Amino acid sequence: MVKDFDYWEICDQCIMKLFKNASFAYKKACEWSSKKEEFIKRAGFVLMACLAASDKEAENEQFEKFLQIIKRESNDNRVHVKKAVNWALRQIGKRNQELNKKAIKTAKEIQKYESQSTKWIALDALRELKSEAIQKRLKKIKTQK
Repeated sequence: MVKDFDYWEICDQCIMKLFKNASFAYKKACEWSSKKEEFIKRAGFVLMACLAASDKEAENEQFEKFLQIIKRESNDNRVHVKKAVNWALRQIGKRNQELNKKAIKTAKEIQKYESQSTKWIALDALRELKSEAIQKRLKKIKTQK
């Protein structure tokens, strides 16, 4: 399905418009994110980001699985992959306070790795996830429920 992706925008648009609502989306996000091919791997992480942003009914456990994959795959230095990994991490961390804490913990853990990509991913994600604006929004979400 995604083997012919060769450009980030085509990859992202297909995921956002076609795959994010598919019944197999969670399964494919896990599967694709472990592939070696750059745009297939990116597709997995873009799918994680889209699901985190759009699937309001999903349980935290599903996204906790994604955090483990993010941690495992975050050392890929290819620009299109590391940006998608970062996007997925940030979107998961913006769902609710509990996932925010877990995403921040994941970012701090990968920040310790000896890889340029992990350091960039972690620093950028921590900046957003710990920001006053995000923390304020997450507190409002909790108090509304």
